[in-house]
Parts: sequence; C-alpha cells; structure tokens
Amino acid sequence: MEWIERLNCAVNYIEENIKEPINLEEVSKIACCSPYHFQRMFAYIADITLSEYIRRRRMSLAAVDLQNGYEKVIDISLKYGYDSPTAFNRAFKSVHGIAPSQAREEGTILKAFPPISFKITIKGDSEMNYRIEKKEAFRIVGISEPLETEVEKNFEIVPQMWGKATVNGIIPRLAAIMEGVPWGLLGVSSCNELENWRYYIAVASNQPIESDLEEYIVPSSTWAIFSGEGSNQSIQELEKRVVTEWLPTSGYEYGNAPDIEVYLNADPEHAKYEVWVPVTKKAN
Repeated sequence: MEWIERLNCAVNYIEENIKEPINLEEVSKIACCSPYHFQRMFAYIADITLSEYIRRRRMSLAAVDLQNGYEKVIDISLKYGYDSPTAFNRAFKSVHGIAPSQAREEGTILKAFPPISFKITIKGDSEMNYRIEKKEAFRIVGISEPLETEVEKNFEIVPQMWGKATVNGIIPRLAAIMEGVPWGLLGVSSCNELENWRYYIAVASNQPIESDLEEYIVPSSTWAIFSGEGSNQSIQELEKRVVTEWLPTSGYEYGNAPDIEVYLNADPEHAKYEVWVPVTKKAN
C-alpha cells in the first residue's frame, strides 16, 4: 500500500504546483524512484503520459478561469506557464477542441479532467514467470543515443535506433562479440539519474572494442527477471504488467539501475525475451 500512497503523494505535489514548472526530480523523489521510472509507472497505470496529464489538468483549470470572465486570455496563459499566447491557444485547442476565446461563450462545451488518484486493483488473470537474481556490475558494449526526459518522445527515438542498427550492420557485429550474462541482444535504458539519459543497443562483453562502439558499466543490482515471447510489441505489454500487477504487491520497489530488455532470438514476430527490472526489498 505504501507504493500506491507514494504515487498519490506525487500526484498531490503536481496538483499543488500545477501553475509552476513541475520539478521532475522532486516529484520522483516523493515516489521514491528515478524520474524515468516514475514517468513509466505513471503512464502504465494511468494510461496517459505524465506530460499529457499535466497539460490536461492545466487546460481544465484554465477553462474554469476563462468562464469566470475576470482575467484576460494572455494573463491566464502566463498563469499556467505559457509565455506565448500562440502556444497556449494550441494547447487549449488540443484539449477542448476550441480556442480559448470561445470558452467564454454561453453554452460552450468544455472538457473537465479531475485530479487522478491511484488504487490497487488485483487482476491475476494470467501467470507471470519471473526470478530474482543478484548480479555484480557488468560491462556492455554497443551504440547509444541520448534520450529525452519526457518519456513519450523516446517512443520515436528508440525504434529509429533499432532500424538504423539493422541496416548498417551493427547488430551482427555485436552478436559476434557477445559473451557472458545477460546472453542476448540488449536494449538498455540508462536513466537512473536525472541527466544524461541514454539508450544502448548492446551486448554483454569484455572484449576490446572498435572506435565506433562504446562501453557502459551496468551497476551491481538485484533484478526481477521476467520472461516472455511473442511479437516485439508484446514486450511493452509485459513491462506494463510488471508495473501494474507484480510490483505493487511484490514486496519490492524500483532500484537505482537501468531497465534492460534482453532479446534471445532474432525473430521479431516470434521473439523470446526477458525484461530485467532493478529492484530493492521494501523496508519493513
């Protein structure tokens, strides 16, 4: 229950500071996880990204202010963090489907998005296979690109990386130097700090590397390792189940290490894979 309570406290912090730039590091501290993991948990549980939720809440409150009729549109725009009236108009229209000036008209239909609240719902309709392993730090080698701190922007960056790696011959080169555990082609989200988020396509290896490759040391951690198979898209479904079904009642919480996807074969339609989630035991 503490896990859900912390998420709700984080949402309360957002609500109390909704008119200010939200400090992602502060809100994630309240939830006792990294900014990256908080955004992923939020999106999986709420079925909406954190940035979109914040925008909807601001535009919901802005609509009330507009209907009250006391403030100018430009003042309401500044009130909710939009320096440009054009940006405010665009955000307002994306939520309500009309321009802010139209919100003052009698009979106008607007959308209300109340503050979100989390609670545990136990599903348990299908089994999840997992194991807990403690692993010392290990070296991976491969390629990487920077990630955005708004997680949804990375939904374009990461697939593009895999596409380029397939075309330019990086993947077979990595497969040739793969050794040790985890055995497989790795997708590593190194986002356990607020700055310098990066995504690696890599393999575990201690071999010397060529100049166009790079290395990263995955820190020592305890891992909850989940296995699955299906299309490559099904790995996201497994990750969502880990967060929404397993983690709340597991006795564990997120640890301070990267998330790892391990691809055990090269068939995108019948993939076999593992999801490595860093965890720590909850304090009693």
